[in-house]
Amino acid sequence: QVHLVESGGGLVQPGGSLRLSCVASGSIFSFNNMGWYRQAPGKQRTIVASITEGGGPQYADSVKGRFTFSRDSAKNTMYLQMNSLKPEDTAVYSCHLATPQREYWGQGTQVTDSS
Repeated sequence: QVHLVESGGGLVQPGGSLRLSCVASGSIFSFNNMGWYRQAPGKQRTIVASITEGGGPQYADSVKGRFTFSRDSAKNTMYLQMNSLKPEDTAVYSCHLATPQREYWGQGTQVTDSS
């Protein structure tokens, strides 16, 4: 069993930065893909950034050049560095992991524009 726990969300001014973290507990021997999604109020959840095993990160057009996905395999942790934040980035951000056996989701962390 794998559990994903996000942290790092909060209030941020436009143009500010935040780094989200997602720690996976349990054993992960391989994965199909992992990444970050977000859901803004009244909208559907959309993908923000993701990678496949052996591949490089892919980004939604709306965050390209501002957000950076990274991971530390030794720590079973993925990150989302968010720079130049905009009001439209306000959402609940959730990490996602798909292994050959099943999918896992974190509980989400809120990122809110403070303006």
